[in-house]
Amino acid sequence: MNICKHDEFCGGCIYQGKSYEEQLEIKENEVLRLMADKGVSAGYIDNIEGCPCRYRYRNKMEYTFGDFIKDGPMTLGMHKKGNYMSIITVDQCQLVDEDFNRILAFVLQFAENKKYDFYHKKSHLGFLRNLIIRRGVRTKELLVNIVTSSQNEFDEEAFFNGLLALETDNKIVGILRTLNDNLADAVVCDSMQILWGRDYYMEEILGLKFKVSAFSFFQTNVEAAERLYSQALGLIDDFSGKTVFDLYCGTGTISQILALKAKEVLGIELVEEAAAAAEANAKLNELYNCKFIAGDVFEILKTVEKKPDVIVVDPPRVGIQPKALDKILEYGVNQIVYVSCNPKTLMDNIKYMEYYGYRCEYLKPFDNFPFTKHTECVCLLSKVQK
Repeated sequence: MNICKHDEFCGGCIYQGKSYEEQLEIKENEVLRLMADKGVSAGYIDNIEGCPCRYRYRNKMEYTFGDFIKDGPMTLGMHKKGNYMSIITVDQCQLVDEDFNRILAFVLQFAENKKYDFYHKKSHLGFLRNLIIRRGVRTKELLVNIVTSSQNEFDEEAFFNGLLALETDNKIVGILRTLNDNLADAVVCDSMQILWGRDYYMEEILGLKFKVSAFSFFQTNVEAAERLYSQALGLIDDFSGKTVFDLYCGTGTISQILALKAKEVLGIELVEEAAAAAEANAKLNELYNCKFIAGDVFEILKTVEKKPDVIVVDPPRVGIQPKALDKILEYGVNQIVYVSCNPKTLMDNIKYMEYYGYRCEYLKPFDNFPFTKHTECVCLLSKVQK
């Protein structure tokens, strides 16, 4: 593809114009630099693995209503590079399915025709705030969610009829409206209405079915996540007969893959909605050897009497906090699989774990998000036998 037409102003991509080989080299070298800076060593560092699909790979986008120039025409899209107050319309984005671009263009035109205004971050006045689109890659289902304040009336029927009249490659299965009067510049769900259809879409990963609700966390690049999880869990020779803790489990994707092999799996997740979704999805897949608990990892582990044989961690970008890491290390399990979305905090955690008798046996970077700055890693840590 040619360089994206939005590249000059959009803050989403930073490597437009660079060959994919160069992008991979930059990301791999950044991981190696972070290791060197922290003094982290590994038994084997594998080459970075590229993304199976370099374009149209994102299954979720959260767009913002605003303007590009102060008091200019309404825009809908991403924040401008270096200027968080300006929004650039991204109706030809290369990272999403073309249906996202079609829906974005329709919604912006609909808003202009209805003469709706957008919500101003400073004055806290205005109506339209965000547009969230989610897609089931394997099921070709679309979920559309418009986020507004309660400061105006919304023509809901015209909105969903207009969306349903669009020619799309995927099938719209749900159209939602979320009310958000929170002062924070974030999507907060005060309440949600189903305007048409349902409030979830279905997805499949490694043969398992997942019901993904409007605000549930789910992997943004399904094909890349499948490959990463398969390789990460392949680092353990045999899960049979073992009790596994899956910490920071999200909607339980890894937990349920583990449940196909392990004796039992305990998933712990801070976000209550995600843990509830994990429980529901496990029942959907008829997996009854995995259990999910909502709460802080450190606090929950203090109350769990069962001891794990293997621990899998997939923490947020901030990494594992010291108290939780101390509790994890107390178990003294022989193997810990670490899936990381932030190599910097991964190195911080590995260095800490080295001090307490663990060694990084294997580390491999993954590029799941071409053209962006993000790199993921999988790592196998083993307890050093004295």
